[in-house]
Amino acid sequence: MAKTKPITANKEELLDLEKGFWTGDSAFYEANADTECLVAFPQMAQAMTNAELAQTASKPNRWRDLDIRLKGMVEPGSDIVMLTYEAHATRENGEPYAALVSTGYVHRVNGWKMMFHAQTPIETSAGG
Repeated sequence: MAKTKPITANKEELLDLEKGFWTGDSAFYEANADTECLVAFPQMAQAMTNAELAQTASKPNRWRDLDIRLKGMVEPGSDIVMLTYEAHATRENGEPYAALVSTGYVHRVNGWKMMFHAQTPIETSAGG
């Protein structure tokens, strides 16, 4: 019997998915989030179904000027990868936003699916 080849996460592919979660619509979320996803934000922490998560992305152009700086990535198993990064973006109302973000992906038959996502806002200084 042939051994299954271990999956190695492609950093660019995962960062493209991350950008899509910031800028994509509900169809993007439905296609790229797992059946259930654990989310943690300062005002909310809970497990959400794929459909519930997709509803959070109903507004197009929520973010612009997105800048992601990868801080680390680990692959604890052949089908699980965790990444953490610093994100800077502008809300649709023009307000700057910065956060330390961590996302976990699980590899399914149809590709990487987000199963964990957490954001911790960080102070942005207007003066640089």
